[in-house]
Amino acid sequence: MAERRIVGDRAGWRIRVLTKHLRHLIPGTSLEASICLAYEPPEVNSGDAAFDKSAMRALLDGHDLETRDWLFNLMAKSDLFVSRKVGDKVFASPDFNEPMDEMRDKTLERIFFLLRNGVFKDFLKDNSIENSLKQMAVWEVLGIFDHALSVKLGVHFILWGGSIVSLGTQRHHDKWLRITEELKVFGCFAMTELGHGSNVRGIETVTTYDPSTQEFIIDTPCESAQKYWIGGAAKHATHTIVFSQLLIDGKNEGVHAFICQIRDANGRWCRGIRIADCGHKTGLNGVDNGRIWFDKVRIPRENLLNAVADVTPDGQYVSSIKNPDQRFGVFMAPLSSGRVTIAMHATNQAKVGLATALRYALTRRAFSVSTYEPEMLLLDYPSHQHRLLPLLAKTYAMNFAALDLKKLHLKKNPEDSKVVHVISSGFKAMFSWHSQRTLQECREACGGQGLKTENRIGNLKAEYDVQSTFEGDNNVLMQQLALLQLRERGLLELLDAEVKKIISTGLSTSEALMSSYKLAENLGKAFTERIMLEIFQRAEEQATGSMKKVLGLLRTLSVLSGVDEEPVFLRYGFLSPEQSQLIHREVPAVCAELRPHTLHLVDSFGIPQPFLGLIAYDWVESNAWDNVSGGSSQSIV
Repeated sequence: MAERRIVGDRAGWRIRVLTKHLRHLIPGTSLEASICLAYEPPEVNSGDAAFDKSAMRALLDGHDLETRDWLFNLMAKSDLFVSRKVGDKVFASPDFNEPMDEMRDKTLERIFFLLRNGVFKDFLKDNSIENSLKQMAVWEVLGIFDHALSVKLGVHFILWGGSIVSLGTQRHHDKWLRITEELKVFGCFAMTELGHGSNVRGIETVTTYDPSTQEFIIDTPCESAQKYWIGGAAKHATHTIVFSQLLIDGKNEGVHAFICQIRDANGRWCRGIRIADCGHKTGLNGVDNGRIWFDKVRIPRENLLNAVADVTPDGQYVSSIKNPDQRFGVFMAPLSSGRVTIAMHATNQAKVGLATALRYALTRRAFSVSTYEPEMLLLDYPSHQHRLLPLLAKTYAMNFAALDLKKLHLKKNPEDSKVVHVISSGFKAMFSWHSQRTLQECREACGGQGLKTENRIGNLKAEYDVQSTFEGDNNVLMQQLALLQLRERGLLELLDAEVKKIISTGLSTSEALMSSYKLAENLGKAFTERIMLEIFQRAEEQATGSMKKVLGLLRTLSVLSGVDEEPVFLRYGFLSPEQSQLIHREVPAVCAELRPHTLHLVDSFGIPQPFLGLIAYDWVESNAWDNVSGGSSQSIV
């Protein structure tokens, strides 16, 4: 009797399983009994958007939406960019299975395709804010497709071209800008050396002047002075900006910048130039990083970029900036543009990872709460929400902050340079770390699928690793800001006290600051996060209705999860243990409140379907036998 009941229960359970699968078939498919999983689009498990997604995207992108969409569409229609076709969908990404040399050549081929289609028109000749923002939109779109492509172009236009614009004078602009735009020359940026990276003041390349020929002589005096990691140098660059110590009559006038040709029209090294390849890397193999030695290379006097300082024909050094520290700061100006660009790229890489992982989590099921219930969506597990949704909230916060930084950078006056330097440095570091953490979490959240290059997440992490991240009323808003201000002010006081204590023992201020590096790092993070929150609040003020409410949820989750993860608040008594526990319990509650909006929030990123990983869409179809490359044409023996 008991045995028959068990058999009956099993039969009933089997019927319910079959019924469940039939119930979840997509409308339009054949109605046949099957125990196989059927793909459900994420829209089925999301409901209608509570806000205007096009308005949210406009708020996120901030400018040049038409340019972005045009460029996305241009790439999606070209076989140079499309790597896979599944049904009626195309997917665009580099082929990471290609050998390194082929990847580099394909990157160059794509650059000339973009040139032929007018993408770089007036990039350097028109320096208006409107045109500069358009350029940034182009870099962002290209970076979403392939970080290597945007890096190689960034070296040519932003570092090489930007140095000529900002450090050169009219003679340099007339000679170099148009041919740079037309890619009749290919430039690189020789600053980093084997022995010196961040400490540019310490570079060892030496340049002297010969008044008898009116030429500068550039020399690599030792192996540690070789220029290293120079993007474009290994294979394609014809010219470079060389950063070097300038010695005039035996006196070191500090670091200056020079234009130097390194290859002739046939690709051969110029006299006195030696170049070696940096070799295969863990990412960015589409960029040909190289090493350069200068063996007493002679260049014309006019090749000194002389907006800051010059050398007269008879060898006299002249400069309008007498203070060598201020002069050095001007020479570092091109790097600020790079940090601004990196901050936005880091945010965009996080967007691609989150859009792919969260769309997958809205379609992939695993386990059931009870035996006879359907399997649960990954995103309906509180643990899955907790691992991804705070990262989504922080990505929104960083997007608004990076957008604000772009505009501050382009509109800055000379007196704003220090502010831009400080903020861009903080954003670059924090956003890069966030991008790496987000991509790793997204990779793990997708299980084994996260390892496949076609799903983008794992490779994005490798490619980007080089650049190492509730509604509430006004009272609640001010309390969050107050908490972050309390941490910032408290850390500043602690750092001041510790530095003074160390100095009292006889050490220098520099030694005291080095000894207090951890407090200084914490203070830098506190400053950056407080600035981000203020920018988020300003973005929130531009919204109304339901969009404002959703942004309030994102802002709250970003702040609460950041406080929950940061030990400094408890370590230095900015929060009591009871307050910390309350925040810890609130984070999953806000995640649950944000869950219904997830799909619409990632759709608002404005990243078209071809530029996400395959598992963001029908992962059953993309893995079907008919879509195995060459699989359906082979016979079984």
